[in-house]
Amino acid sequence: MNEIKCPHCGEAFKIDEAGYAEILSQVRDDAFHEALHERLELAEQEKKTAVELATVKAAEGLKGDVAKKDTEIERLKAELDKASVAGELALKKALGAVEKERDDLERSLESKGTEQKLLEQSLKDKYETQIKDRDDTIERLKDMKAKMSTKMVGESLEQHCETEFNKIRAAAFPSADFEKDNDASSGTKGDFIFRESDDSGTEFVSIMFEMKNELDEGSNKKKNEDFFKKLDEDRTKKGCEYAVLVSLLEPENELYNAGIVDVSHRYQRMYVVRPQFFIPIITLIRNEAHKTLKLKSELALVKAQNIDVTKFEEELETFKTKFGKNFDLASRKFHTAIDEIDKSIKALEKTKENLLSSERNLRLANDKAQDVTVKKLTRGNPTMTEKFKELSD
Repeated sequence: MNEIKCPHCGEAFKIDEAGYAEILSQVRDDAFHEALHERLELAEQEKKTAVELATVKAAEGLKGDVAKKDTEIERLKAELDKASVAGELALKKALGAVEKERDDLERSLESKGTEQKLLEQSLKDKYETQIKDRDDTIERLKDMKAKMSTKMVGESLEQHCETEFNKIRAAAFPSADFEKDNDASSGTKGDFIFRESDDSGTEFVSIMFEMKNELDEGSNKKKNEDFFKKLDEDRTKKGCEYAVLVSLLEPENELYNAGIVDVSHRYQRMYVVRPQFFIPIITLIRNEAHKTLKLKSELALVKAQNIDVTKFEEELETFKTKFGKNFDLASRKFHTAIDEIDKSIKALEKTKENLLSSERNLRLANDKAQDVTVKKLTRGNPTMTEKFKELSD
């Protein structure tokens, strides 16, 4: 047990070890806090003193710096006053240049704006005029189409093709014929026939043309193949090698819009083209046909030679026939004369002798005529000899 005396009343009392330790702990804590409080107050006082001292020193130093700064400011103000006059002059000069440039730009901008407005108005007027002309053209074409018959539409395509050919006729086809087919004796006819021959007159290319067009508003739309059969018949009847359909039918058909269409799998040597390929198809066919011109010329020569041989034989046979008839007639007359001579033998003795001599001459002539052969007639003629030899072979 521990005895503790009260500091106020002086009374003593006893407490156990645990209570004593607790009281002792409290006393120590209070002492610690009190000591800590005193130390903090002391530190705060020292800090305040140091701050006051530093403030005084800083104030003194600042006063010196302020004095220096005031001196520097005064110096700078003096220099600025000196430079302000030159600066103002330079500033005014620079400002004047800038203001002049600004005024020039403003005037230029106003001029550009005026020019732009004039240009826009000019373009607007120009395009409005073009649009009006286009609308007038469309209306005129619509009116023309409304008035045109199907026949007139077809004839307009024919005229177009004829005009295109005539533009280059003199330069590209000087010796060719391109004329309308006006011969309807066989029942039908095409539109145009193109023919060309070489210098010797041998024809080496011929084309039958048919042009087909129709009104856009027409209800009875035709197809290109509807005209193939008639075109092939016209080609055959007029003795043409090729047939070409120049067509504006089926305007949405990609096959016919692609260019030159070969339909010879349907009809021999037949093509379908749009009007823009009218001249190219003539050129292609004509150039290909020109490559076979030499062969055709040789063939024509052989045919002509065969005709000459045949004609020679026919003339020879005609000569023999006529001569035989004349001999028979002469022989009959001869015998008649003999009978008459026999009746008057004395008076006509001399005549009888002459007639007998005539008979002998006629017989000799007949023998000679009968003895005429192709071999003897062609002797000295190598061409005829060779041809008769070929015929014999």
